[in-house]
Amino acid sequence: QVQLVESGGGLVQPGGSLRLSCAASTSIFSIITLDWYRQAPGKQRELVATITSGGTTNYADSVKGRFIISRDGAKKTVYLQMNSLKPEDTAVYYCRCALANSWGRGTQVTVSS
Repeated sequence: QVQLVESGGGLVQPGGSLRLSCAASTSIFSIITLDWYRQAPGKQRELVATITSGGTTNYADSVKGRFIISRDGAKKTVYLQMNSLKPEDTAVYYCRCALANSWGRGTQVTVSS
């Protein structure tokens, strides 16, 4: 079982930065791939970024060059560094482990002046 808890969301102005964290309660953190998803009001949930156990990363085209996903095995935490934020990045951001079909409860990110 993998339990995931997101944090770090908030209100930020366009062009600003935020760092989201996802703490995982699991003994298998070192072997799991973890994803960040987001869901904006009235839209479908979409995949934002993925990081494998080996550190390989992938990003949605809409965030490439602005967002960075990383992981810390000692802290069992995955991060999403979000830079140059735009109003269209406003959404609830979720952490997911596909192997265990586990989702966190999400953290709200609002980009507005």
